[in-house]
Formats: sequence, structure tokens, C-alpha cells
Amino acid sequence: MATTLILGGGMTGLAAGFASGLPIYEAAQRPGGICSSYYLRPGAAEPLGDEPTDGEVYRFEIGGGHWIFGGDKAAVDFMQRHVALAPYSRRSSVYLTDEGLYIPYPLQYHLRFLGPSRAARALAEMSAETVPPTTVREWLRHHFGDLLCDLFFDRFHALYTAGLYDRIAAEDTYKSPVDIAVARQGAFQEVAPAGYNARFVYPTEGLGVMARRMAASCDVRYGRRVVRIDSGARRVVFADGGDVKYDKLMSTLPLNRMIEYCGIDVGFLPDPYTSVLVLNVGARRGERCPNDHWVYFPVSRSGFHRVGFYSAVDDRFLPYSARGANDRVSIYVERAYAGGMRPSEAETRRYTAAVVQELRDLGYINIAEVSHPTWIDVAYTWSWPQSPWRECALRKLEELGIWQVGRYGRWIFQGIADSIRDGLDLGNRFKD
Repeated sequence: MATTLILGGGMTGLAAGFASGLPIYEAAQRPGGICSSYYLRPGAAEPLGDEPTDGEVYRFEIGGGHWIFGGDKAAVDFMQRHVALAPYSRRSSVYLTDEGLYIPYPLQYHLRFLGPSRAARALAEMSAETVPPTTVREWLRHHFGDLLCDLFFDRFHALYTAGLYDRIAAEDTYKSPVDIAVARQGAFQEVAPAGYNARFVYPTEGLGVMARRMAASCDVRYGRRVVRIDSGARRVVFADGGDVKYDKLMSTLPLNRMIEYCGIDVGFLPDPYTSVLVLNVGARRGERCPNDHWVYFPVSRSGFHRVGFYSAVDDRFLPYSARGANDRVSIYVERAYAGGMRPSEAETRRYTAAVVQELRDLGYINIAEVSHPTWIDVAYTWSWPQSPWRECALRKLEELGIWQVGRYGRWIFQGIADSIRDGLDLGNRFKD
């Protein structure tokens, strides 16, 4: 019997399933998608899906640190129905590798760390004047000038976008706020935290627990990886050879994948995306390990652009016996690749060794007790300037009875809370 189905059991799909009561088809054997947690004992190589009773494990997340920022009251209330949320004020820095200099994030609001002459030059070059839509590089150069772009913005975004930043449209510009008055104040004194992620929350028991509790109230069918959608017959075909009929689909799967599964010709060049290799590391804490939640890098020997510290957010990312001792650290390291250009296993092993050595050289770690890579194929979505691809793709899918929802489904940048809100909203619309 045909019905309405949900594809994808990540946070968005679980919210949609909770609100609608409709079945969710998930490729993995666990809920949560890239927000799933897993565990590794010191010295072990095989991940565990559940925390052992003795707690002597490092806890990691598949997609790196997913700290929950923003979100309306409905989304926050929904999360709090399943878990307790702890609030945090962001501690983050830009690390100017060439100078060995840490500057609080965002760089443009802490210019005093550059010294008087460079702060004065940076202020003279900054501009709050709006400009028409353009590329990321042009937008950054216009607003922040040559000095700050040479020091940080250009090189960081070249890593973060895997070299796309001088060709893709300037989107999500709120990530790099421009307020000249605040920049002037920050050239001489401390300023209030600014930016979209200045404050965030995180489940005290971890995202994995939140996903499992959400899933417990849903009808989730695990191990059902989509390989094809026959939109004419309204049939979803799975990798195990099974299929299911549908009247309507709610899909959280990446927009480019859904277009491929349906065999649709959108008629325009697909918008690009970047993949991310997340390396999770559990280690003895180094003498120069920062207390930040994450650090941005414009340059690194290994090619990573961000290092985050799970255990700076919550020491329950550490083995039970190490909590409170401040002698261990749980880290995630992110490196971007052009969409789908996954490194080989040999390349990943070499990269892992190089990162561990670089973290030791930085003084972040001493002895690494575990290191484990995970791959996020569609991690960040971008658009070509003035590209109609996204809107055309969404429209064509809706004409076939397929509604895309969430961050990857709609090809937009947003956090977990907003994706949960979108899932709840669409799920309520499709409730029987």
C-alpha cells in the first residue's frame, strides 16, 4: 500500500517522523546521521556503538563537534523533551600559524592583538558598504581589506571551501559579521561575543543519546539505503533489493543525490559541495593545548582548517577515569575536499599520522591513544553566482511528489536546531 514516507533518519528526519508518525527509512543501523556518537577504548581500533558500562572510552561524533546554535523555542523545547541541554558561551580563536599568534574569534573584532599599526591599517581597509552578490573572495576583500584577507580570510577560506572560494557565491555572510563600530572598539578593548554561534547548547548525555531517544518515538526502518527512485511508478528502491511504494516523499537526503536517484535533468550546472574528512583523536593533553572549543587555521602542514576540542565542551567525551584530571583531550580535526574526492585508505593513513604529529608539534597533545577518521561526503553546500540550480531542482522534485527538508535536503547552511524545526514543521503538514 502506498503512503507518505520519510527518507533519512538524521535529526531532521527524526523530527519529521516524530511529528507525523510516518515511517522513516534510514541507511545506517543507528539513528542520527552525521550527528551520531561512537566510542573508542584507548589503544583500540574498533569503534563501539554504545558506551560500555565502565565508561573507559573516548566519545566522538561521526561529523565532528555539532554544537547546537540558534533555533526557535519550539525546536529547543522539542530537544528538551528528550535530553537536558547545557548552555555554553563560545571560546574560539584564529591561529596565525606563521606568527604563532592566537587571536579571539572573530578576528575583525579583536584587532588589538595585531598591534597598533596593523590594527589601524585593518580599520582603514574595512568597509561596511553593501555590495551586489559576488564571489566569497570578492566579498571578503571588499569588507575586510587586503591585510586581514592576506593574514587569514583568503587562506582559511581556500582550505574551508577546498579551493572554491574565488568561484562560489558569497552566502551565509553572517558567519563573518561586519560592524565597523565594534571593530573600532575591539581595536582597543574587549568586546561582547559576536557571531551566529557566540552561544550554543549541547545535550549533557550527548547527541547520540538524543538521537536514540527521538528514534524511540518514531517508526524507523534501519539498513534501507536508497539506490534509485522510480518517480513514475512512485517507488523507492533500496540496496538490499527491496522497494516500497509511496504517494509522497519527505526527503532529508542531499539535494544532488535525490536528483541523481530520480534521474532528473535540472538543465543547469549542479551547485558544488565539499566533503570533509573528520579525524577524531583521543590523547594525553599537551602543555600548549588551548582551552578553546575550536580554533581556525589559515595554514596547516596537513591541510586541515579547524581543530575542535570535544572535551573543552564536556569532559564526558573523555574516559571515565580521566574526567576532571585535565590530562587528556578529545579532539576533532576537519579537512575539506572537493565534492566526493575521497582520499584512498593509504592516503588517509598518511594524513592521520601527519595530523597526529602536527598536533604534537603544536603542543596540543603528547601521546595519541586513539585516532579514527570518518568521511562526510556532502558536508558543506555552496552555490555558483546567480545559479538557478537549487530552486529548479527543488521545484522539479515537488512536481514529482518529493519534498526536500533540512540542511542538506534544501542545500542551505543551518544548524541542528533549525533543521529540527524544519522537520517538525513539514512533519505536521503531512500528518495523517
